[in-house]
Amino acid sequence: MKYTIVKFVLLLSVACTGSASLYAAEVVVVSGLGEAISWLEKEHWWGEVNRAEEMRVPKIVITQISPRWRNTSSTLPVSEKKEIFYRLILPLVLHANTMIMDRRERLKQISAQVSSGVSLSEDDFIWLERVVKILRIPAGAGWEESLTEVHRILEQALYKLDIVPAGLALGQAAYESGYGTSRFAGEGNALFGQWTFGGEGLVPEQQREHLGDHRIASYRWPFDSVRAYMINLNSHPAYEGFREIRSQLRANGEPLSSLILADGLTSYSERGQAYVDTLKGIIRVNKLDIADAAVFRNEAMKFVVGAGSQEEAAEVRQRLDKLRMDGELSRIISDMSLE
Repeated sequence: MKYTIVKFVLLLSVACTGSASLYAAEVVVVSGLGEAISWLEKEHWWGEVNRAEEMRVPKIVITQISPRWRNTSSTLPVSEKKEIFYRLILPLVLHANTMIMDRRERLKQISAQVSSGVSLSEDDFIWLERVVKILRIPAGAGWEESLTEVHRILEQALYKLDIVPAGLALGQAAYESGYGTSRFAGEGNALFGQWTFGGEGLVPEQQREHLGDHRIASYRWPFDSVRAYMINLNSHPAYEGFREIRSQLRANGEPLSSLILADGLTSYSERGQAYVDTLKGIIRVNKLDIADAAVFRNEAMKFVVGAGSQEEAAEVRQRLDKLRMDGELSRIISDMSLE
């Protein structure tokens, strides 16, 4: 119980840093499925989607894929289970894409400075070094001293760092996590089945010996899973085909389509083309491509934490109040950033 609450408060604290007052941020504690759906209806984020209108998404952040969801969802009509999943995951995807676009804008500004002969600040170089590492851009020692190398790195960074269409991300999250019902989702907020090595992560029930000690990466928050997935598609050599298709769409001035970009993910699974065909089927059947053009509403971010009962919800609220009053938030802010 306490761990879940601390996870939630960390999300709350970081997201409010430098913007709205922490104490003024809206926190929603929902108890049970019925209460959650009622809240989504109140937020006008439930029910039939009008495909003729722009999809405007509320800024909500869920803080855990509850282990209870696996059992609860089994009692629901399939259509309702899917809607709950998509409605709660889409805002996380949009926020990750927003962060990517913010960083692309900074890259463009730095590139313009370099092209105009303006020297970069130390902060810009430190930031670029992080980008180089995260995106796995080859860079030799002293690259920052070579104008040619700086140009090359900026070009590579803008090529690699770009958004993942929301419909594609939703389709893969549904496919890889069974709409959030997998053991990896419930135990580790893992939505995309990403592997990790080195003894960390969740051990598959049937680990394949020829692949070594591979595990499924686990995350403290669902948003971390979304962010890691996007970094993976933007950096790993296996997804160069995905990035090439995306770059060509950009060059042609065409929208980044989930169905088109799915063709670049044959390496995401050992199933290869069969995986892509299934993924595209999920996107088509559930009409997820409508999310490709979704935008956030102009509103403050809301944070949602679930509770198993009214009694637990009351305890969560009390614990949140205490953590705020005790000043524990300042100690955990540096652990994560949503900005």
